[in-house]
Amino acid sequence: MANHDEINWTFFSNHGHVYFLLAANENLVVREIALKVGITERSVLGIIQDLEDAGYVKREKIGRSNRYKIVSKKTLRHPLESNVQLKDLVQLLKNAKGL
Repeated sequence: MANHDEINWTFFSNHGHVYFLLAANENLVVREIALKVGITERSVLGIIQDLEDAGYVKREKIGRSNRYKIVSKKTLRHPLESNVQLKDLVQLLKNAKGL
C-alpha cells in the first residue's frame, strides 16, 4: 500500500483543474492558476488554448489583460462520460467546497 505522501496521480487532468479554477473564479490570472495547479504559466496558457479551441472556454480581452469565461453547457469529452454536463460537475464541486 502506498504512503499518502507518495501518491502521484489524481482523477482530474491539468486541463480539468484549469477549467474548474476558471469556473470558480473567472478573474484569476495565469500566474495564480499555475500556482494553484502546480504547473508552469506556459503550460496554463497551452491548456487554455486547448480549452478555447475545443469550445470549453471563451477569451475576452479587457484592456491589456485576458479574462476567460467557461462554456458551461459542454459535456465531458470521453465517450464513457459524454453524457455528463460540466455545469453539473462544477456545481457538485462548489457544493462540496472543492472550489
